[in-house]
Amino acid sequence: MMRLHNLRPRPGSRHRVKRLGCGESSGHGKTSGKGHKGQKARSGGSIRLGFEGGQMPLIRRLPKRGFNNAAFHKHYAIVNLEALNEFKTGATVNEQTLRESNLIRGDFAGIKILGDGLKIEADKVSASAREKIEKAGGTITLREPSARLESPRHEDVALVKEGDAKVGRKKKTASRSPAKAKAKKTSGKS
Repeated sequence: MMRLHNLRPRPGSRHRVKRLGCGESSGHGKTSGKGHKGQKARSGGSIRLGFEGGQMPLIRRLPKRGFNNAAFHKHYAIVNLEALNEFKTGATVNEQTLRESNLIRGDFAGIKILGDGLKIEADKVSASAREKIEKAGGTITLREPSARLESPRHEDVALVKEGDAKVGRKKKTASRSPAKAKAKKTSGKS
């Protein structure tokens, strides 16, 4: 029988600690596997991820192009029809009951049902799930979108940026002052 006094870790899950600085004959004495001097040999000395010794790092050498829509992506909590079998027939399934039964957790924009006489309140439902639920005699109620501040669309942001650029833009003149032009001509001849 398993008791507190005979608890043991699984065989092979714990490894012997490498003992450093225990004399030359140990194989890990003197510099303790850190080599001779330098930043990486010091205690507390480390180099951040991606640092290339002052050379322009790869992440900054590569060009960055295009627009990434990930910031505007809405994440939905996904619930499969099979998971709803634990609810009794005629029960109302909503966000609160799904959270209490630990079928969904965390932050999300809404709930999506994928997929028998249940009343379901969700934000999105796939066509196959809707067909199965209605065939089994259930009903689906799509929730009203909650009043939250939407982030501005990409087109609006681009228009604002273009408008700002036009206001602060100055025309470049190609002509030089006559004094500088004369100085260049005379210095070239001598």
